[in-house]
This record gives sequence, C-alpha cells and structure tokens, in this order.
Amino acid sequence: MEYIGEHLWAGQLGHTLAIVSLVGALLGTMGYFLGTQRGSVEWTRLGRLGFRLHSVAVIGIVVTLFTMLFNHWFEYDYVWKHSNLQMPMEFIASCFWEGQEGSFLLWTFWHVVLGNILIWRSRVNPGMTAWEAPVMTVFALVQIFLATMLLGIYVGEVRVGSSPFLLIRELPENLGLPWTGMANYLSAIPQFADGRGLNPLLQNYWMVIHPPTLFLGFAATLLPFAFAIAGLWKGDKRGWMTPALPWTFFGIMILGTGILMGGAWAYEALSFGGFWAWDPVENASLVPWLTLVGAGHLMLVNKKKPTSLFSTFLLTLVTFILILYSTFLTRSGVLGDTSVHSFTGDGMLPGLLFFLLFFIALSVVMLVEDKGLQRYYLGISSALLLIGVLLEMQVPAILLFAAISVGTLLSAYR
Repeated sequence: MEYIGEHLWAGQLGHTLAIVSLVGALLGTMGYFLGTQRGSVEWTRLGRLGFRLHSVAVIGIVVTLFTMLFNHWFEYDYVWKHSNLQMPMEFIASCFWEGQEGSFLLWTFWHVVLGNILIWRSRVNPGMTAWEAPVMTVFALVQIFLATMLLGIYVGEVRVGSSPFLLIRELPENLGLPWTGMANYLSAIPQFADGRGLNPLLQNYWMVIHPPTLFLGFAATLLPFAFAIAGLWKGDKRGWMTPALPWTFFGIMILGTGILMGGAWAYEALSFGGFWAWDPVENASLVPWLTLVGAGHLMLVNKKKPTSLFSTFLLTLVTFILILYSTFLTRSGVLGDTSVHSFTGDGMLPGLLFFLLFFIALSVVMLVEDKGLQRYYLGISSALLLIGVLLEMQVPAILLFAAISVGTLLSAYR
C-alpha cells in the first residue's frame, strides 16, 4: 500500500546514514588502532578517512532531522511528539534535542566537531602529530557506542538504540490498529493534523541555549579522557598533559557555563525552591565538573614536577566515567519520575549499561597494568585538595564531593 502524504525518503536516508556513521566509526577505530600499534601512516590515514565518513554521516543525520522538524512531517513519531504547527521557529529548533534520540545525536555531533578540530590541529601542529592516532582511537571507539544508540534495531530480543526516523504507524503499540491500513490516515485522523508539541515547561529561551552548551561540555570531557588513555597506552606519563590541558580548561568553562545556565533556568521557572531542588541529574553533572577542575589543576602541577601522576590520571578518567554514569541515569529509565530530566528507557538500558561498564573496565585495566604509576600513588585526597585549590579548602571540597555523590545515588534509587 502507498500511503498518501508520507515523505519516506527522509526516514530511509536517515536510517542509511545512521548505519554509515556506525561503519565509519568502526573503520576509524580499526585504522587508528592499527596505526598506533604498528606506527603505520597508512593505517592512520585509513582511520582518518573512517572518522571523516562518520562525520559526514552524522552531519547528514542532523540535517535530515532538522528538515523533518521544520517541515512538520508528522508521520514521523519524533516530529509528532516534540513539535506542532503553532510553535515559534526557535522552539522548533529546540525540539531537535528535547527527545532521547535527538540529545544523543547532539552529543555525537559535538564529538564530531571536536574530533575534526583535533585532527586538523594534529596536521598543522607537529607536536600533536604523534597523538592523533591513539587519541582518535578512543574518540572513534566512543562514537561506535553512540552510533548504536541511533540504530533502533533488534538483535534477537534485545533492542539496540532508538531511531528518530521511525514512522508513527510503525510503532510497536500501533501495529495492527485499523487506521494503519488507511492510505490517507494522515488527513483522515484528526490527531495527526498537528503534533503534540514541546512540553510547556520547556518552551523557554533557555531550552534553545542550555542543552547545546551542556552537551558541548559533556563532549569536551572526552578529550582529556582520550589523551589520558593515550598516555597510558604509549607509556608517556606526562607528555599527554600539555596537549590535553587547553581542552581540560575548555571543558571546565563550557560545562560550568551549562550548569550555571541550568541553575538560572530552574530559578527563573521554579523560583528559589526549584533552584535548590535535589535533582540527581543536575548533581550528576556537577560532580564531573568538580573532578575535572581537580584534574586540570593537577595537570598544571605535573607540568613542572611529577608529584601526583596517579591522581591526575584517576580524576581525568573518572570525569568522563561520571558523564557516562549521568547519561545512564538520565537515559536508561532507572530514574522514572524522580527527575524532570529523565527519559523513559526505550530499550536503552542494556546498551547504556554496557557503554558505562566497558569504559570503566578500560580505565581500570589501563591504570592497573601501568606499573610505572605505582610510585606516584599519592591517593585521592591530594586530588581533592586541589579541587579546593587552597589547603584550607581541602575538607569542604571532600565533604562537598561526598555529599553530592551520596545524595545523587540515594535520589536515583529511592
């Protein structure tokens, strides 16, 4: 049956590009990994080609989804759920990242932007050339996981990801309903004449600027993480800190700005009580910012003297792990209605849990296997000291970190 009014090409293009993005990320990971292991320029070029293919595919997905939203193609579930005809143009743009799939795509897009900047810098800055392959191996590996989040396919009984290009008549709950057999269902069913629209609480100018800023901050934490893994991989305990340092403070600035924007939005929309509400997701964004501040200050110290290398590695790796944990809390559905930021699971829980556990395991293995770090084990207290910056701030910093971490866990699982 040929359905009237459907724009099938957009969904088909989006699905195809999602697959291409995964293939590109796989190719990039393989090329960069072998380029690092074998010191091969040819394999590194293949990795670069794979990441560029992935980048083009991700940009194509972004353009396709924006096209669907701005044209109000309500046959697509994502468009129908998050937009409507009366919505101002700026809020239609914010519909892109309101949903589960769009926010993953936004995160992936920022990784693409930062990854290509890093590739460009490695080509124009000779001091960065040796770091491209190992750092981009980690980058492309993360992109593999994020690319799977947009597939929306089933492997046996397990759903892998969730696609923003699913037609509303193809939703599992709609299969077999009488109206799905109507060729003109879009015009015949009143509910499909307009979309459900953006949540009224989210129709705010903060929705246009806060999520992109916050997700750029999330994406920026991958850079120091990737440099730290590359340093452990290459056995270079301090060399990675010089190129990672600007990115670390960039992440501190952007993530901190995103958190402040969220606080201002909460204060404006919900008054003083809303500003101080104990939302586990908001706190799960604050804790990695604190660890990133500590990591940045330790990098500055270690540029002069290797006094606390283990703590530097630990805080740098933990920051990205905490971002993944925050993502797991928000996107897996474990929070239910505990947080205004939470999403329903939509089959994301297995993939997100594996995503989190994989990078925890990778970090632990890389740290434990590096015997050269053992003489630098000064403990986490020295790292927390530098979060407070000054000696007299050590105890408040430790108490703040502990209180927020415990409170977040209790709020998430109560």
